[in-house]
Amino acid sequence: MPDPRFIAIEGGEGAGKSRLQTALGARLSADGYDVLLTREPGGTPLGERVRDILLAERAAGYPLAELMLFEAARAQLVADVLRPALDAGRVVLCDRYAASSVAYQGFGRGLGRDLVERANAIATSGLMPGLTLLLDLPVEQGLARRGGEGAVNHFDAEETAFHERVRQGYLELARESPDAWRVIDAAQPFEAVLDTAYDAALSVLREHR
Repeated sequence: MPDPRFIAIEGGEGAGKSRLQTALGARLSADGYDVLLTREPGGTPLGERVRDILLAERAAGYPLAELMLFEAARAQLVADVLRPALDAGRVVLCDRYAASSVAYQGFGRGLGRDLVERANAIATSGLMPGLTLLLDLPVEQGLARRGGEGAVNHFDAEETAFHERVRQGYLELARESPDAWRVIDAAQPFEAVLDTAYDAALSVLREHR
């Protein structure tokens, strides 16, 4: 079941997920919420090691192997970080979660939604966010941002068509679950992005207090 205190931040390369996570966490903390920031892959010693592998150039050349690495890191994060934090009453902001695998491996790599969603169900034990903030940005703009940051990884280097499939995958997921997803135009000035994300988060958190 979705947990309203669990908020995932999703989007393509260069959309500004990490920046939003930090700023949104600070604003919610100022409101008195006990906020935990974490990320995927990562958030645990195993997850960080998997992250290093996955972001290296052509580290997992077989799409199914890539997916299984993501799922292993996700299962560890759920067990060691997410469930304990939520059980303690904390608000969790996660930079990427299960929807990333649907978008990147399901749509981008062509593994298909059914296979990825079955793998997600096993890794998450059914834990899903109550709100997903999708930072939507044209692919070329996002990749240009990443290039300007000088932080190009294995996924950044994929062909434009791959990133277009990822973007369309995200938008399809958002269209299917309008109550649980909020699509935010990431081309806006950052303060506008933050204000929209903050309002969406407060709406969910206040409703379920």
